[in-house]
Amino acid sequence: MHKAVFLDRDGIINIDKSYLFKREDFEFCDGIFEVLLHLQRLGYLLIIVTNQSGIARGYYTEEEFLSLTHWMVALLKQKGIVITEVFYCPHHPNAQCECRKPKAQMLLKALDKYTIDPKYSWMIGDKESDIEAGRNANIVNTIFVNHARCEKALYSVQSILDTIKIIKI
Repeated sequence: MHKAVFLDRDGIINIDKSYLFKREDFEFCDGIFEVLLHLQRLGYLLIIVTNQSGIARGYYTEEEFLSLTHWMVALLKQKGIVITEVFYCPHHPNAQCECRKPKAQMLLKALDKYTIDPKYSWMIGDKESDIEAGRNANIVNTIFVNHARCEKALYSVQSILDTIKIIKI
């Protein structure tokens, strides 16, 4: 079985800008390359799980989202970082779908597809729904990256770089 780190995109991988879909608006979060390389060296699969309701809201198309995603993954690869897969929910929050976080379908699909053991995996996010999605997928190792605290998370930190001190094996 494999171990993985599940990461939210907006606010963890890149600076959260509402309904981001243009390359010129995309900015990686400070420290994210160092963190991803650290996790990769420890043998974790890197999987992004992201809610993208901007598709359902008509702010951008699925093709525009996928174009940005392929571009982002290619930039990370140039830095030596391999993203195993990006799972996304294109639905509106009111759609009652099974994939939108805090529901766990995106994570459960990845756990099954890549034979991942949730006991040795992590969920990193900046919203409570990210943490809840991890817990709903039986991933108890959760890190909330935000200036606030999240009682549901195992750890709450202010910077993505703080995760290096937490995930050591």
